[in-house]
Amino acid sequence: MLKINRIHHIAIICADYELSKHFYTQILGLKISSEVYRAERRSYKLDLKVGDQYQIELFSFPDPAARPSRPEAAGLRHLAFEVDNIHEAILHIKEHGVVVEAVRIDEFTGKKFTFFADPDGLPIEFYEK
Repeated sequence: MLKINRIHHIAIICADYELSKHFYTQILGLKISSEVYRAERRSYKLDLKVGDQYQIELFSFPDPAARPSRPEAAGLRHLAFEVDNIHEAILHIKEHGVVVEAVRIDEFTGKKFTFFADPDGLPIEFYEK
């Protein structure tokens, strides 16, 4: 029987590498664990730590295809980050010019959550602990 232990990483392809690198490291505060340039692909690969357990791989490729729609396209719907205090998290990213939707309440858990977008329009969710 197959046993899956955990999510190893989440891969994101960005259109503007430097803009996305700034967003994920300087605005969201993720830490860089490695960064390489793959000349044969004309592509950067940036590994970002999410806490002590998860990793995001941020890739750049020449002329990536646009996301079909937001957020109901087939495929990955959104990326969600757990935060201790949703209002503090929102205030922080708004200080960097990020537009954030109104806070909603999960009808099943009673927890607060909201959405915003990364520089390529990928929907990102903050979900309060």
